[in-house]
Amino acid sequence: MNAIFSMFAFRGWEADLAMRYLRTRRKDGGIAVIAIISFVGITLAVTALISVLSIMNGFRDEMMSRVLAFQGHAYVQGTLIDDFAHRDDMLKRIKAVPGVIEATPQIDSPGLVQNAEGQTSLAYMRGVVPDDLRHTPIVADTLEKGGSMDRFGAGDYGGDVVLIGDGLASDLGLIPGDQLTLTSPGGSTAFGAAPRRKVYTVGGIFKSGVSEIDKSFVYMPIQQAQLFFDREDEWDQVEIKVEKPYDIEKYLPALHQATGRGAIVTTWKELNAPLWGALKVERNAMRFILFFIVIIAMLNIISGIVMLVKNKARDVAILRTMGADRGAISRVFFLTGTSIGAAGTLCGLLIGVLFCTFIREIQDALEWIFHVQLFNKDIYFLDHVPAKMEPSEVIFVVVASLLAASISTFFPALWASKLEPVEALRYE
Repeated sequence: MNAIFSMFAFRGWEADLAMRYLRTRRKDGGIAVIAIISFVGITLAVTALISVLSIMNGFRDEMMSRVLAFQGHAYVQGTLIDDFAHRDDMLKRIKAVPGVIEATPQIDSPGLVQNAEGQTSLAYMRGVVPDDLRHTPIVADTLEKGGSMDRFGAGDYGGDVVLIGDGLASDLGLIPGDQLTLTSPGGSTAFGAAPRRKVYTVGGIFKSGVSEIDKSFVYMPIQQAQLFFDREDEWDQVEIKVEKPYDIEKYLPALHQATGRGAIVTTWKELNAPLWGALKVERNAMRFILFFIVIIAMLNIISGIVMLVKNKARDVAILRTMGADRGAISRVFFLTGTSIGAAGTLCGLLIGVLFCTFIREIQDALEWIFHVQLFNKDIYFLDHVPAKMEPSEVIFVVVASLLAASISTFFPALWASKLEPVEALRYE
């Protein structure tokens, strides 16, 4: 243990000697070439770690931001939803919770969509309050040319204008102004249960960027949904959006208090648990796999220090006979190896941060030089590679790299300190 603590009490001559060994050519007993290779390896490893993790974070945030912009951050269901006498008061209490941006009732039901030529597609029909949908940017602000929300919600029982996703419109060949037929599987008539069909007009086509959503969702005014699905004055759920969706757990106590007993509050993390869990596992697995690059680079340091100790055995013997203790010898070689690791880590940090900061400009430059499209926005719904650096991950990469460099250097340095002067000089 004393050897470990003494490893970090550096003296001036020890640092000078360590730096001189780094600069000495291999034929003179130094490790200059191996040091350069180790430095480049660590630099590239740290750069790769920071860049890949940041790009993964960028894709994750882009995907989740689109999902969260489209769906709610929490949903309220249960007996209070059907309690006509108290649900409006409950809605007011939810909207009064600090941090709640929006709370809107909804009706959801699966069904069929059919165009004029008879082509059909499965769809998920959602009844919403028209004014609330107008404040949903991923729908209201992404309507394609020729479509608008002006007529959405206008007319008796909300009118007969609906909004559909870009994928669904493409599959059925629909444009704004076309008519489509919606079929509900659970309608009721005087002769019993039977599917209900009605013709609607496409008021607009939205493009959220999430293919599963764009291919399956149909929006209609909530009054029309209540009529079409034979729900009278019922709601299926209340959708809640908050200021900080990633911290949705912090809002739960206030939401439970606002909704009261008999209501069930479900968060978006619970609804998307498989996706959210898969993203976490993927990030941790990628971090673990990429760190092997750092370990491989550290092996070069180990081999370099071992060769340096063998080549400098005569120097070690002379230093020992002049009074240098084992701690001084170990510190010289320890500082030699950690200097390579620290320099490579800091250089990799700088390159990685610059790469992630100017990744869009780098992409534009490469596309201009090679005349190719590196990132097809028609496929990814993005016009550039997203990158988001998280300070905690960058710090983790830097600390882990420095720690790996220190550990990989410690044992060769400790071995050097145990060389006896007589044994070191025997074969000189």
